[in-house]
This record gives sequence, structure tokens and C-alpha cells, in this order.
Amino acid sequence: MEKFNPYVILSAAISIDGKISTKIGDSKLSSKSDSVRLHRLRSKVDAILIGKNTLLQDDPLLTVRYTKGKNPIRIILDSTGSIPTNSRIIKTSNDVQTIIAVSKKINKKNLLRLQKLPVEVIMAGENSINLKLLLKKLSSKKIKTILVEGGGTVNWEFIKNDLFNELIITLSPFLIGGTDSVSFVEGKGFAKISNSPNLKLKSIKRLKNYLVLNYVKV
Repeated sequence: MEKFNPYVILSAAISIDGKISTKIGDSKLSSKSDSVRLHRLRSKVDAILIGKNTLLQDDPLLTVRYTKGKNPIRIILDSTGSIPTNSRIIKTSNDVQTIIAVSKKINKKNLLRLQKLPVEVIMAGENSINLKLLLKKLSSKKIKTILVEGGGTVNWEFIKNDLFNELIITLSPFLIGGTDSVSFVEGKGFAKISNSPNLKLKSIKRLKNYLVLNYVKV
């Protein structure tokens, strides 16, 4: 990774067979104790990032609730700027700093709509969001650590472009299966195992029936 980039942590709860949600979008894979762990992690990072699909599917708050600590800056990847104004992210953007990352593909109507909301709009990329450019712009705003809680497509973009430093996976005791369910990493994937990032196991933590696996890139 280039030196100006923030430290990026990819985070997810996955089933034993590597899924993060079912074919109908059920993603309730975490236990209460794992949720507390996740919220502690959220309180220690500068920002938390998701894609628009995750927002539409889960309508999350991305705040710190199960522990004490500050709320991270929320970053939403939305190349066309079509985020719904009735989402909980937008409804709470007066209280929690929120950034909407868009591309030049955004139309004037959507851009004007976003500019009227209590959010910051960052343009990075032509037809889609250029993650390298976005991270550079976020770094200039003194954002040093980013927790990515995105879906499989967002995770693939960070992995494909070699833009992550750490991986924290909660292995949940479920089997989902199905070609239409969502995997932790989607996209085209690597053709060869040798193309995969080189990861080192940093720690394993057991939370009753769950395992939290922490890998760092080497």
C-alpha cells in the first residue's frame, strides 16, 4: 500500500462456508458478545465504510452502541449519489459525521440533493469510485484508520487493489450454502492461489461457539 493511505481493516461475520448473508439478505451471523467486540473496535477507528448495497439491504446506523466510545466517521460508497434520504444514516447525519463518496457519474439532481443534506460529498473516480483516490483524499482529512464492513463486492475491490492491511473475521457456527447467497469476497476472484494476498495469522479468540480470526497482510 502507498504511504499516504489510511490503515484499512476488513471486518465481517461469516458462516463456516464463507457466506455473509443468505439469498434473501439475512445476515444475522454475530452473537451478542461478538457485537460488543465489534462495537469496541468501531470506537477505536477513525472511520467506518460500507457500500450502498449494504446500506439498502441492512439500513445500518454504523454507530457505537454496545460499549462506550466515540462514533467513527461514516463513509458510504455511492457512485451515483442515489442514497435514500429516509435511511438511518442520513437521518442521523446531523449528529454523526457522514461522508458520501461519489463518482463523476453522479447526475446534477443527485449532487444538488446531497449538497443540501448535512453530509460531506467527496468525488473520487470517473464512472465508479476510485478507491485509491478516495483513500488519498480521506488521508488528507486526517483519517488514519478505516474499518470496512462492506459486502462481498466492496471487500473484493479492496482486496483486488491491495488496499487493506488487516482482516478480522468472526467464524459463525452456521452453514448457508446456495449460489445466490453472498460470500465474504465476491467479484471475479483470483485465477491462481498464488495471486492471493499473503496473510499471517495474528490471533485467534474464542467467543463460546464462535471464533474471531485476526490476520495481517505481510
